[in-house]
Amino acid sequence: MKIKRTIVFGAVLIGLTAFAMSVKTSTPKPTEHVKPTAVETMPDFAVKDANGKTINLRSLKGKKVFVNLWATWCGPCRREMPSINNLYKKVNSKTEFVMLSLDDNFNKAIAYKAQQGFDFPVYYPANNLPPLFQVQGIPATFIFNEKGELIQRLEGMMEYDTEQFVKLLSGK
Repeated sequence: MKIKRTIVFGAVLIGLTAFAMSVKTSTPKPTEHVKPTAVETMPDFAVKDANGKTINLRSLKGKKVFVNLWATWCGPCRREMPSINNLYKKVNSKTEFVMLSLDDNFNKAIAYKAQQGFDFPVYYPANNLPPLFQVQGIPATFIFNEKGELIQRLEGMMEYDTEQFVKLLSGK
């Protein structure tokens, strides 16, 4: 009887330990805001626009910068773009938008933007993505403040045409 009680007690203890460990190691949902733990800064990274003009992200310091990684083959990316375009129209005088296409053929991104009538500029990487932008999936958005510090990192499809994002990017 004493042995059975010890075995049952041990099994319960193991079960509780496993449950406690699973609670501690849960990860955030894909659409949750993930705040950086250390202050990360805008990478020294060059992008090219539809005309082939090269822009270094660090040259955009002094304004807030909204970087969105997307591709034409990504359904969630396409679905969030109208809300990004609406946000762009509201705050583009205070925020630089870098819609960074990860398509193998940048002409597809240019054509898609024109077909949809989006106002924001599209870019493609001039070289390999820096570690900060190497994400598990797209869409992914990075928002930097005027000092070039990362203030928001968002992974997964989001609704951007909200009062919260307008305030964040316009400073109102």
